[in-house]
Amino acid sequence: MRTTRLALTVATAAIAVAGCTANGTAATSSSSAPAASAAPSTSADPAAVKALSDAAAALGNTSFKMTMTNGAGFQLTANIDAPHGNGNAEVVAKGSNTALTVKTLLFGQDLYAQIPGITQGDTWTHVDMARLPDSANIGLKPGQIDPANTADLLKSTTDVTTAGEGAYSGTLDLTKAAGVAGISKVTVDGYGADAQKVPFEATLDPQDRLETLTLRLPAVDNREAQPLVVKYSDYGQTVTTEKPPAGQIVEAPDNVYQALGGK
Repeated sequence: MRTTRLALTVATAAIAVAGCTANGTAATSSSSAPAASAAPSTSADPAAVKALSDAAAALGNTSFKMTMTNGAGFQLTANIDAPHGNGNAEVVAKGSNTALTVKTLLFGQDLYAQIPGITQGDTWTHVDMARLPDSANIGLKPGQIDPANTADLLKSTTDVTTAGEGAYSGTLDLTKAAGVAGISKVTVDGYGADAQKVPFEATLDPQDRLETLTLRLPAVDNREAQPLVVKYSDYGQTVTTEKPPAGQIVEAPDNVYQALGGK
């Protein structure tokens, strides 16, 4: 049905996240040039690197709330119970003529989603992640306790320094972290050489836990660049996610997997 195809197309655009145009096509950096052949220089403060790495690793030991925004057109809100591998998330994506909300529930290795035009009413579709590529992301995914995957993102830092009490700044090489924070390889490739030197700022709260992470993504298609902002809060909260009743669960149809690059 045309409605189903449209919903799938929009859903694909929504979960492409940062750096894409409203219709899901890859954006091109305004200064797109061939990727530099030489690796970026590395100049990092070991104490700053350790502080951020420890804070990111600690996400696996607690529950928390996170929000990720990229301008006015994208927001992901999630509540995660990391020790138990459970959580819920809601992705809201808006284009010039379209708005879409995708909801996901995670219980260990089981992922359930509500996608407009695919699921009806209170039903949930069960998604087999084994049929999807590693880069597929619809809000939550088994084995990834943080939707932004900040721990892996910080591994791509080319420099990081202390910018004040609990504040840090530096640059990231996104060519080493494609697919992290929802930034696809196609999008990273579109940034050209700029992908190797993306500025970022991060802050920790008084308990040395991650509080904010802001990526200053390159300008694309001669449009003003929108930062990707990740916020962490409500550490230790009770996450009251419940698995849908059996009568409200249906298996995802083949065209869902195909639209997400799977099989």
